[in-house]
Order: sequence, then structure tokens, then C-alpha cells
Amino acid sequence: EVRLLESGGGSVSAGGSLRLSCTASALADVTAVAWYRQTSDDECDLVSSITSEEITYYSDSVKGRFTIYFDNTKNTVTVQMTRLKVEDTAVYYCAADPSAAMAPVIRCLDVDEFNYWGQGTQVTVSS
Repeated sequence: EVRLLESGGGSVSAGGSLRLSCTASALADVTAVAWYRQTSDDECDLVSSITSEEITYYSDSVKGRFTIYFDNTKNTVTVQMTRLKVEDTAVYYCAADPSAAMAPVIRCLDVDEFNYWGQGTQVTVSS
């Protein structure tokens, strides 16, 4: 079983930077890792993802500002967030091992979409 441990997040002023990390001992064995952020009570939007072949994806809202990458052990996936905006404020979830294609909008913590989820971490961007 893969246990995802999220770290990072916090509060920052608009224009600032934060880093989110997702760590698991078997992360290198999953097909992909994604970061979602909560947009409503139970809905999450896909922010960024990376496959085991290190193919990356970014939503239009974060393209050019966020960078996702594996560390050299492939046990940690980090998303470096720069030029943060107030609208980036959300709870961010790391999700690993998708059951199918990584949909842009899913129900948060849905194990039918991803087999493993992190606990969520708050990102707050103030104006």
C-alpha cells in the first residue's frame, strides 16, 4: 500500500511562492501522481500531474507558474508554485495511481479515480 504524506503549503502574499511535496516509499511504482485542489464541498480540479515517464500536465490556470517534478529517488513529487494568485487559495490534495485517465474535475478523495490520496494541505494567498 502507498501512503501519501503531503508537506508544504501555508500562507503567502499574492506574487509569492510556495512548494508542495508528496512523499511515499512506493511512489516510483505508480503510473502517475497528480495534484488537485478543492473548489467546492466535494469537487476537486486537476492542477498538475506527472507520469512515471515524467510526462507533465498543467491546467491552463497554472501553466507557466507551477512546475511539477520527481526528486532523484522518485519517492517525492513536488510542485513548485510561483507568482501565486488569490484564486490559487484552496486545499491541495496529492493523488497517486489513477484508475483511468486523470479527469480535470473529480470528487475529492474519490478512490474510484485514484487509489491513493494525501491528507490535503491548505494554501492561502492573500492580496
